[in-house]
Amino acid sequence: MIDEPNHHWIRTALKKRGLSMTDIARRLDVTPTTVCMVSRGAGRSRRVEQAIADAIGFGPHEIWPERYAVREVAMPSP
Repeated sequence: MIDEPNHHWIRTALKKRGLSMTDIARRLDVTPTTVCMVSRGAGRSRRVEQAIADAIGFGPHEIWPERYAVREVAMPSP
């Protein structure tokens, strides 16, 4: 799902830290388009998500809670 408001927030957070999507891409040796697609929600890469999160000081689960939803596991009956 494309999430433009979240993508804008990520870009702004990176900019405040003097970084860009291109900087993240260079660090990971991927294309800036790849980083942008992950940020927008058009693609998934845990490696890119973690790099973005690290760069802006959040956990991936805080930036993309729908991607990191906690799943409840039913305990077996005794």
